Amino acid sequence: MPNVMQLLPMLEPDEMTYVQGIIKDMNDSQAQQFASIYANRRKDTQTILIATVIGFFGVGGIQRFLVGETGMGILYLFTGGLCFIGTLIDLVNHKKLTFEYNIGIAHQVVRMIKSIS
Repeated sequence: MPNVMQLLPMLEPDEMTYVQGIIKDMNDSQAQQFASIYANRRKDTQTILIATVIGFFGVGGIQRFLVGETGMGILYLFTGGLCFIGTLIDLVNHKKLTFEYNIGIAHQVVRMIKSIS
C-alpha cells in the first residue's frame, strides 16, 4: 500500500486520511501518478483563506471562483459577498470549502487514472 505521507506531505490530516482511503487499492505506479496530478490540481487552505480575506476587503467571490463555483462567485461579486455575510461565513469555513473542492479533484484524478490503466 502506498504511503500518502511520503507522496503528498503537504496534505491536511483530514485530507490525508481521505486520500489514503482512495489510493489504498492502487499499485505504486498508479499512486505516484495520482500524487503527481493531484498535487498540481488541489487547492491549499491558505490560498482560499487569502482569497476570502481579499474578498472581504475588496472584490467578493474570489474564493468561490477558485473552488470552481462560478455561479456563486458571480453572485458574491455583484452582491458584495452577499452583503459581506457570505464572505464572513466563507472566512470561517475556508477549510471546509477547500476540503470539498479537493475531494472532487481527487475523484476526477482517480477516474482519469482508472481510464488510462
